[in-house]
Amino acid sequence: MLQTPGVRPPHPRPLAAAGRRVAAVLVVPALLFTAACGSDGSDGSSESATKVSGRVGEKPKVTVPEDAEAPDKAAVRTIAEGKGDKMAKGDFVRMDVFARMTGNDQELINTWKQQSSGAKGGAHTQMVVRLGEEQQMLPTSVMDALVGERTGGRVLVEGTAKAIIGDRLNPQAGINETDGMVWVVDPVATAKTDAKAEVSGEQAPAEEGMPEVRVNKQKAATITVPKGGKAPKELRQQVLVKGDGPEVKAGDGLIAQYTGVKWEDGKKFDSSWDHGGATAFQIGTGSVVKGWDQGLVGKRVGDRVLLVIPPELAYGSNPQSELAKNTLVFVVDIVGKV
Repeated sequence: MLQTPGVRPPHPRPLAAAGRRVAAVLVVPALLFTAACGSDGSDGSSESATKVSGRVGEKPKVTVPEDAEAPDKAAVRTIAEGKGDKMAKGDFVRMDVFARMTGNDQELINTWKQQSSGAKGGAHTQMVVRLGEEQQMLPTSVMDALVGERTGGRVLVEGTAKAIIGDRLNPQAGINETDGMVWVVDPVATAKTDAKAEVSGEQAPAEEGMPEVRVNKQKAATITVPKGGKAPKELRQQVLVKGDGPEVKAGDGLIAQYTGVKWEDGKKFDSSWDHGGATAFQIGTGSVVKGWDQGLVGKRVGDRVLLVIPPELAYGSNPQSELAKNTLVFVVDIVGKV
């Protein structure tokens, strides 16, 4: 579940009205965007004087001459050729991102800085997106620049705010359309997963005191909370279907189908099936609610996991969330990782 303000769940705080509720630690860039609209395309190349130094995988140093004029079309340059998998639209991609304004050096995003207290094993917060799918944290022009590139490389995208963000530029962000921006992206890993993918296999019966789960093909699962049962005060988890895929480790992008209901009334509040199918969240770095980090790191691709998450491991720390006082029940199909 995302952590954004007010919509759906697996984030540490629920995501904005257009994003999934499971994740949302990278909140600064979200302030740049209004609700979904198109964005200007890229012109494909640039001979700009902007310099990007530093090793791929580490925070870049970006130098922009004082008299440089930002291109009025998003300009793309491959700083370092990757040797990994080639990325295409529809792929899930996990990446590091650095973005700043060119006029005042204001940082917009720096994933290398996002060392969350929830991180495990030295992993740091990265972005996980599906190329070609509009989302709240990364401009379409920047995602499009990755198509055809390979993981393990570094890509620069620069231009005016209008050129980069297009009609989605939020006028309340304090940024003018003609202000220059530079985005540097290090794509780390990519994966192809069908949006309709789901776990298969014999499902174990729910343990005593746990909700019953009925899977509905290509639809949100039906979760029935025990009638009159008291909500557990600690995280409870059960693997309903055991997969044989690779282990999910802290820092991975977990690709999942999920359905969530409130323990208190059994009502569904979110499901990936209601939003186009499989979605991805980074796991083990505090990018999602603690109950997901604690319950899903160490599981395997192909697992179906039932989680019962008390408020303090869900949205209890966010009094503005409509789910702050609720114990949340999730069934999660782990259909891939990136």
